[in-house]
Amino acid sequence: MKTKKVSFIRYPGGKQRILNYIIPFLPSSEMIKGRFIEPFLGSGAIFFALNPERAFLTDMNRELIDLYRGIRRSPLKVWEIYKSFPKTKKAYYEIRAIKPAGRDLTFKAARTLYLNRTCFKGMWRHNSNGEFNVGYGGEDRRWVINQTVLKDVSDRLKNAILKCSDFEEVIDESKKGDFIFADPPYKPGERELLHSHYVYGKFGYSEYQRLERALKRASNRGVKWAITISSHPDILDLFGGNNIVPVLRGTGEKPGILTNNSGEVIIRNYKERLQ
Repeated sequence: MKTKKVSFIRYPGGKQRILNYIIPFLPSSEMIKGRFIEPFLGSGAIFFALNPERAFLTDMNRELIDLYRGIRRSPLKVWEIYKSFPKTKKAYYEIRAIKPAGRDLTFKAARTLYLNRTCFKGMWRHNSNGEFNVGYGGEDRRWVINQTVLKDVSDRLKNAILKCSDFEEVIDESKKGDFIFADPPYKPGERELLHSHYVYGKFGYSEYQRLERALKRASNRGVKWAITISSHPDILDLFGGNNIVPVLRGTGEKPGILTNNSGEVIIRNYKERLQ
């Protein structure tokens, strides 16, 4: 399958760099008769690679969803604001301190994109008040993107529904003919994510249990799904009875560093590629 990579944000655990290891186990957009559903949107790497005709894209991170919505609505305006932000460390902390509530969607999108491209290692970390609190990382990755990239992102999102939502609600809305791809927060090889340094909030084992139950209900409705997840024995046992494929090369224990025997797996409720 030919895919066109679209990368405009930095996201811990995003699948942009290992698309070639994942895409062969997923249906092409032509094979998806209903909607492509992604309840942990993150960087949207799989969505952009498959480029489905209809999509339902959700995430618990409201700033992330507003970023997608803002770019979809006004990609060139977002770009103009983005490039107008100063290039200093002092400016970074001033812009980070701005309260996004009540601001125009375009400004909120540009601010989030700016913080994402200039913060330390692209982390998405928030304090107890829900405020983005990652330190400054520099300008090196800021100008890797341009207005053409944002216009492409906007075009691909035209037929997508974007929603800030818990994953269970979204999965429970799925119907036969839909395809779900889920990439929940996890650290490869571990049972749960104990810290919130690399994700929006914590994701403990009870959340994996809730995810498994929701996907089982979807299976009973005839919905096909695939997830990328940790290969910890408890996780594998939880999803036992499904098709499990090791991700031979993935992100490993250190964020952003690819490694062999990554500790990640793809779990599917189907064995052969969907027709």
